[in-house]
Amino acid sequence: MGSFSIWHWLIVLAIVVIVFGTKKLRNIGEDLGGAVKGFKDGMKDGSAKPDAPAAAVTADKATIDVEAKQKV
Repeated sequence: MGSFSIWHWLIVLAIVVIVFGTKKLRNIGEDLGGAVKGFKDGMKDGSAKPDAPAAAVTADKATIDVEAKQKV
């Protein structure tokens, strides 16, 4: 009962193809592949060190640096 044979999986696959159709399954596969690729690219970008230090980026005249102070 714990394991399924190859015939069980082939029958399940045939039913899924009949219910959803090959075009919809292909679209789902493309969307899933694109999401995985985007996730991998995001992980690469997140681990890369920035070229310029953060202090140089905030030193721009257009950026206003504000400190929040608590009222006593």
